[in-house]
Amino acid sequence: MRHLILLIFILSIFACKNSNIEPAQIESNQVITDLPEWAIDATIYEVNMRQFTKEGTFESFSSHLPRIKEMGIDIIWLMPINPISEKNKKGSLGSPYAVADYKGINPEYGKVEDFDKMVNKIHELGMKIIIDWVPNHTGWDNKWITAHPEWYTKNDKGEIIDPIDYNTGKSWGWTDVADLNYDNKEMRAEMISTLKFWIKERNIDGFRMDVAHGVPDDFWMDCNAQLKAEGDIFLLAEGEVPKQRNLGGFHADYGWTLHHIMNKIAQGEANVDSIWSYVKTDQEKFNKGFHMNFTSNHDENTWSGTEFERMGEAHKAMAVLAATFEGMPLVYGGQEEPLKRRLEFFEKDDIGFKDYAYKDFYTQLLKLKKEYPALRNGEFGSKAERLLEDKDVLAFKREKDGKMLIICINLTSKKKSFILDFDLGSGSMILKSDENMVIKENQITLEPWGYIIYSN
Repeated sequence: MRHLILLIFILSIFACKNSNIEPAQIESNQVITDLPEWAIDATIYEVNMRQFTKEGTFESFSSHLPRIKEMGIDIIWLMPINPISEKNKKGSLGSPYAVADYKGINPEYGKVEDFDKMVNKIHELGMKIIIDWVPNHTGWDNKWITAHPEWYTKNDKGEIIDPIDYNTGKSWGWTDVADLNYDNKEMRAEMISTLKFWIKERNIDGFRMDVAHGVPDDFWMDCNAQLKAEGDIFLLAEGEVPKQRNLGGFHADYGWTLHHIMNKIAQGEANVDSIWSYVKTDQEKFNKGFHMNFTSNHDENTWSGTEFERMGEAHKAMAVLAATFEGMPLVYGGQEEPLKRRLEFFEKDDIGFKDYAYKDFYTQLLKLKKEYPALRNGEFGSKAERLLEDKDVLAFKREKDGKMLIICINLTSKKKSFILDFDLGSGSMILKSDENMVIKENQITLEPWGYIIYSN
């Protein structure tokens, strides 16, 4: 399968060169990516290992794997599992993103053997694992600092500095890490070599690249091509940079724009038209890959607030949107509980799993990706087609291989009734916010922030 995809990709590029067709003009149903077959209909689950269980270890987390699999999860994404730098650390435990040793395992979480055992269990359950990688900076006591100070960015005084915000020219405030210098070719080569180590020696299935937008695009073009040569891996960029997907080899990136629109709609600052305007602009920018859609993640939870703080009563409606719109849905570990508070970042905390009150909700939602080809990721799925010219109700369909879904979401705090100019035929409701909901002559009434998913 992967070799066929690569062949089609090469032939499509050759055809473009010989007919002066831009990549964006390629037919939308033509396969132009090297996405692993196992990621075509995958959903991702983020794990904050430190806070996931009371023990905060690979072993304790592994006991949750069967139920996570049952929810419909295919990819486990672990926040950084490397040792954390002691020098200049924040809080009592420091940030997982202040890496002290790129090849090491954080002893808080267990030993190398514990990590390998967890990876094996993930694979035995039919899931994949990607790890969070921090290519933009290291901790201050990383051995690279003393062995290769030339691998770091320095000020006019020759002092190594923390990362600079390229938008403002000022420090991000990440004083617990040292900025890497991507003008240094030796550092680039060692970074790629170390990434390969995790694929070859630790048997992982890909990476989530932290601050990918802060690393030069030409590095990703080289790096990602080399990593893909090692096997069928999945590459996720923390960012939303068209070039990094179109040319840089990333399969997916963050759906930040859609996420911010969802927050604004929930807060009464935007409406359905904002979503369709976003779709038009987004399709003009990107011609490969797809976004990862989410209502929460570790950054949002800690720094911006839980989905309950940001989205209020709209949080389930937005989860439905994230799971059924174009892209790969993300569940942040704890949302199935649900997690209604912000987790500490530099200190020990605990999600405190107990009730799993939202497990069924996410299970019903995520299983649709396996049952309906239209919801597959990227060009393997179908585009969302608008069905209703309404600023309050988002109604769209996705159809492929004779199987169709119609999704209607009331994106307001008021009850809404509307008529779909679409023959619903003899289909059925497969997920709805109100068990008493009925459809009469194509007229649908949705409660505030209500939703319905209808299938043919």
